[in-house]
Amino acid sequence: MALTRIQITEVGPRDGLQNLPEATDIAFRTWLIEQLAETGLRRIEAGSFVSARAVPAMVGSDEVFENLQRTPGTSYMALVPNRRGAEAAISCRADRLALFTAASESFCQRNTGCSIEQSLERFAAVFSLANQKTIPVRAYISCVSGCPYEGDVSMHQVAELARLLHQMGADEVCLADTTGVGNPEHTRKLVQLVAQQVPVEQLALHMHDTYGSGLLNCWAGYLEGVRSFDSSIAGLGGCPYAPGASGNLATEDLVHLLHRMGLETGVDLSALTRLGNQACQRLGLKNASRVGLALAKSSSNYAPG
Repeated sequence: MALTRIQITEVGPRDGLQNLPEATDIAFRTWLIEQLAETGLRRIEAGSFVSARAVPAMVGSDEVFENLQRTPGTSYMALVPNRRGAEAAISCRADRLALFTAASESFCQRNTGCSIEQSLERFAAVFSLANQKTIPVRAYISCVSGCPYEGDVSMHQVAELARLLHQMGADEVCLADTTGVGNPEHTRKLVQLVAQQVPVEQLALHMHDTYGSGLLNCWAGYLEGVRSFDSSIAGLGGCPYAPGASGNLATEDLVHLLHRMGLETGVDLSALTRLGNQACQRLGLKNASRVGLALAKSSSNYAPG
């Protein structure tokens, strides 16, 4: 009997590094992406084409894409804010584009410099270009479980926004718990509601682990039919526009859970944990992966599952 295959989008090279005060060197970012692909990850968010003033850590994404030694079968995704960014990403041979808006007006203004409605107007040109180039587009909706400025966010607002993005041409709508305040019950209800507007097969979850509930929320989404999840090597990163929202869900922890539950990811967990520890050593950062830390202390390097 074939195992259920889970799609993991590795966001470490973009979301994991974007809140550093300055860009890490091109060679390191390129090395990290190439090594991630070697572990078996087949979708990697490799960089973003946003304002250097807004996100200085992502300066040089064009060089990263151009220098990559690409692994066959791996999709290299670029985050873009508008048509200009999309054109730059496409010129660097990005395989997939990712757009971002928010379910909160306050967060959208701080993160994109425009309203939710204006962000959708910008997206129209990106979808048009992507359609011409036959490049798939993912759409992120930030703050689906709560906003650092407004507090609770309406699930109906999230569902309506997801419907509009899907209607515009998004092949995948990613629900992002940017602040990490979500809980399993909220996640299940949210997925149930959004799935009435967008096929659950085209939904993904991007669960931050700020309060330690990232894995629980992913599993809650899985129980409702979601099969696509985001995570970051060693739990690196967070959002520079969401105060206190440090800590992406660690890819090592997600892969370990999925494997223990009898699901297939195509990822070599031992190689992934070694890479996470190496990356943190080179960055001078603490590894936030529980699995990565546990295996680093184990003489046998035994990875259950």
